[in-house]
Amino acid sequence: MTDRTLQAANSRLESFIRRLTAQRDILDTVCGAIPPSGPIIELGLGNGRTFDHLRARLPGRRIIAFDRTLAAHRSSVPGEGDLVLGEIGKTAAGFVGIGAALVHADIGTGYEDKDAATLQWLPELVAGLLAPGGFAVSGLPLEHPRLVAMPPPASVRPGRYFLYRLEAGG
Repeated sequence: MTDRTLQAANSRLESFIRRLTAQRDILDTVCGAIPPSGPIIELGLGNGRTFDHLRARLPGRRIIAFDRTLAAHRSSVPGEGDLVLGEIGKTAAGFVGIGAALVHADIGTGYEDKDAATLQWLPELVAGLLAPGGFAVSGLPLEHPRLVAMPPPASVRPGRYFLYRLEAGG
């Protein structure tokens, strides 16, 4: 591999593509395995691409999205009552116990200090939102006693994106 090829493989664009590919592959895998009831929770609506993907993969399922502000493409904005704006850690806390079949959290920043602060509250929030047997997919590693780490699909390098299932007990 030449220096130029190595630089391209390690560019921020290449990293972004690997992250989105991992996200898509894990979500596509898990969509067929989630519990049949309970809403889908999207922590971090962003541009709305993942929301749109989940809406296409899980037609008829309620998807509740959370973000600080609305920045999504107008074609990817959740319906009335399914978009919650404000600080995600605070607004989503009001939904603990909702029994979500799937929680997707893509709110990492790539800044170690900011992500460390998010990880102070995110694992507990995700565990509280999920139904027993529900899945969590996250760009950040979630350490929580009830979240059981699961291997990603073979197409996803371990540590690139994370998959968990909430254990039934507790």
